[in-house]
Amino acid sequence: MGIFTRFREIISSNINAMLDSAEDPEKLIKLIIREMEDTLVEIKASCAGAMAGVKKVRRQSDEVRSREKYWEDRAKLAVSKGRDDLAREALMEKRRYSQKADALEKEMREHSDLVDQYQNDIRQLEDKLAGVREKQRILIQRHIHATKKKQAQEEIRRVDTSQAIFRVDALENRIEQMEAEAELVNFGKKARLEEKFDRLTVDDEIEKELQSLKSPLVQKEEK
Repeated sequence: MGIFTRFREIISSNINAMLDSAEDPEKLIKLIIREMEDTLVEIKASCAGAMAGVKKVRRQSDEVRSREKYWEDRAKLAVSKGRDDLAREALMEKRRYSQKADALEKEMREHSDLVDQYQNDIRQLEDKLAGVREKQRILIQRHIHATKKKQAQEEIRRVDTSQAIFRVDALENRIEQMEAEAELVNFGKKARLEEKFDRLTVDDEIEKELQSLKSPLVQKEEK
């Protein structure tokens, strides 16, 4: 496959559609990037060759134009010396170099147009490559996220539900025991205090009953 054929296929391809239908998008995008990078290297090498060609043809054109000017000056000199025969020969040489110079300038324009096309292709391919690399970065992030999410789900499934419930029940029982222990901290003191007040109440009742028993006797003695 030629360099231009590959370039046209890459530029016209729908990368997103290719990735959506691929079984392994990450592997596919790596292959696409490698193909684009290889094509870019070839286009740049071809562009460099065309640029070198422009310089070479320009140098040749300058040399030919210099020879053209030389024979023009020779023809003028021959005319000034009355040598029309030499002037005609000089003008023939001038025409030959002039035609050659015109051909070289045409070739130079063709090389320049080719360089422009190569540079335009390079810009398009570099833009396309930048977009694919960004797509690769997003795919890698999505893959990492999906992997972590899968690991988390597997970890949750590995947890024994019955053991988890047992641990919760045990923790609840422990908390209830701690609450009960807290309530019992002052239980003994509270009981002794209430007992003293209860004793005072009992003493009052006994005193009343005693006074009731003594009351008739006191009345008899007074009589």
